[in-house]
Amino acid sequence: MPVSPTPLHSAAALAIDARNVGRVYKAKPNPIVALDGIDLTVRPGELFGLLGPNGAGKTTLIKILTTLLLPSSGTASVFGFDVERQTSQIRRIMNIVSGGEQSGYGLLQVREQLWMFSQFYGLGVREGWRRVDELIDLVGLQEQRVQKVSQLSTGQRQKLNFARGLLNDPWIFFLDEPTLGLDVSAARATRELTLAWQAAVPGRTILLTSHYMAEVDEMCDRLAIVDRGRILAIGTPAELKHRVQSESIFRLELDRLDRGVGALARLPGVISAASVAGNDNGADGERNTILVKLVLVDDGALGPVVSALAGLDAHIVSLQKSEPSLEDVFVELVGRGFEDDLTVHQNGTGLRSAGSRPADEESVAEELAGRSR
Repeated sequence: MPVSPTPLHSAAALAIDARNVGRVYKAKPNPIVALDGIDLTVRPGELFGLLGPNGAGKTTLIKILTTLLLPSSGTASVFGFDVERQTSQIRRIMNIVSGGEQSGYGLLQVREQLWMFSQFYGLGVREGWRRVDELIDLVGLQEQRVQKVSQLSTGQRQKLNFARGLLNDPWIFFLDEPTLGLDVSAARATRELTLAWQAAVPGRTILLTSHYMAEVDEMCDRLAIVDRGRILAIGTPAELKHRVQSESIFRLELDRLDRGVGALARLPGVISAASVAGNDNGADGERNTILVKLVLVDDGALGPVVSALAGLDAHIVSLQKSEPSLEDVFVELVGRGFEDDLTVHQNGTGLRSAGSRPADEESVAEELAGRSR
């Protein structure tokens, strides 16, 4: 039966507590190290992201936390329940949706498909139908409720997957690259659905894996950057970006600056001020505006600069702050960007190709539902 998140969320248990978790797959000629000493804590109510390229170990970690795979070393718990010894308790309070997973049986209608899973999760007949209709409305499949699963679009299939994942009202929701293969509109709908579900009840927790920078930046309270089975950094998106760029950088467009950029460079809090190539020129070849790159110790130094410009009789035409991206952070940490092609590291760690998914992951939903009864 679905369980309310309230009782356990009032306790001191972490939503996720992983200590030195490792996972090694036996393979020839060398074992494959998928996870190499992962330490991770997630608080109840967080939307936590794992950002990394395909094959970084994100899915392996999720499979351990959802009791589908045993760790080779270390310990992990979900809301205080041990992933090795208390699997049935964990399966009653969690669910998982993966990008690109099968939506079920094509001959069944949407409503029939969800009701079947409600029985796997142990709901009574009347409660199952009530919950199914409630979730169909929640995910926006009202018009497709009696449509066969095989006739759904890719985006509609993922909405169906979300409804299936919420049938047992989980305390923690694992989303493994949920927007993989979706178009822009469907991906946006998936993100909005995720955020709305979490916001509806305090304490709901989400662990999201992705290799899409903007998705993690937009959604996550905190995130970990993962590569080759290791966590390289953990923090809020803003904290991680601060690792790359501690100062504040602005691009100023001014109508005039008679005393030159040197007048700005001497102001308190200004690290440097330099004219930027590409200033606009009028038809007669005379400059119309002045572009300046301004590097400040922090955002607070911008106020005195604006006041000084007014004293110099210079007016701001436009002002734009230069922000580092999470990709800048990743490249800073590992010295390379994301790789989509299959790569085999010298230490024996394999990366799967973009969009591929191990065959055993296609039946994750059925396995979890069947074992939670």
